[in-house]
Amino acid sequence: MHVNEQLIHKFYEAFIQKDFNTMAECYHSEATFKDEAFVLKGKQIGSMWRMLIERGTDLQIESSNIQANDSAGRASWEAWYTFSSTGSKVHNIIDANFTFKDGKILNHRDSFNFHRWASQAFGLMGKLLGWTGFLHQKVRATAMSGLENYMARKEL
Repeated sequence: MHVNEQLIHKFYEAFIQKDFNTMAECYHSEATFKDEAFVLKGKQIGSMWRMLIERGTDLQIESSNIQANDSAGRASWEAWYTFSSTGSKVHNIIDANFTFKDGKILNHRDSFNFHRWASQAFGLMGKLLGWTGFLHQKVRATAMSGLENYMARKEL
């Protein structure tokens, strides 16, 4: 197994175990992360995983299809959790893509169907507005504000 494939396995095993410290250690100091809710760099990434794990008391994770070579990697993963803002149950299906530097994750991009996620997280409102840029921007702004407040409270 390629060393970068081992790194991705380590990352998701830590996620399954809710070990945000090990997850954060998998990232390069210059790392970037992007998904439908966040655009992050550096230590913001580890703080995001810590926040999501601490908030997601019923969070369950499964990973699969992990592959990597010298420059790039990918994985599929699924998450089941209660969305804290609404109390709605969510099952999210995510495709992850990675690049590496110095034996660490340099870039991490998670992609998922935002409309499907919003329909689960927000119910009828998400079903009706989940395809709009308005809801997407609102979710991103709320997520970033929540992370900034979390980091300030935890002094991260």
